[in-house]
Amino acid sequence: MAVKEKEVVSTRWLENMSFESEINGHKIIIDAAPDVGGEDLGPRPKPFMLAALGGCTAMDVISILKKMRVDFKSLNVIVEGGLTTEHPRHFHKMHVIYEVEGRDLPLDKIEKAVSLSEEKYCGVSAVYRKALHITSEIRIKEPSFVF
Repeated sequence: MAVKEKEVVSTRWLENMSFESEINGHKIIIDAAPDVGGEDLGPRPKPFMLAALGGCTAMDVISILKKMRVDFKSLNVIVEGGLTTEHPRHFHKMHVIYEVEGRDLPLDKIEKAVSLSEEKYCGVSAVYRKALHITSEIRIKEPSFVF
């Protein structure tokens, strides 16, 4: 495994249970729920794992579908995570739902794009697969007409 570069994220304590993380020059507030001492000023840390997977695979799929010249209206990626009940509570499974909207979409090309992302390109998926079970599905949505 060749190591090309590294990413650095800084997370600074603000007060109580709130923190400010700087990622790629963007600042994000992370906080805990009020029942554990937070003030709900931002999302919790664990759901960022779901967002990381969703964003990584969505970027791959969009790029691949464009290269395949697939004419689609929208892509929505939903990631559901199953948490363990005992501490340390962590994701033991994730399910990725690819919602692609468009007319007469070529399912074979969409399946190929998803497969390439999951098996070859998405670095987040590659790491997560070593620690938990990931499943996926594709949902094709026809555009709705408004009269």
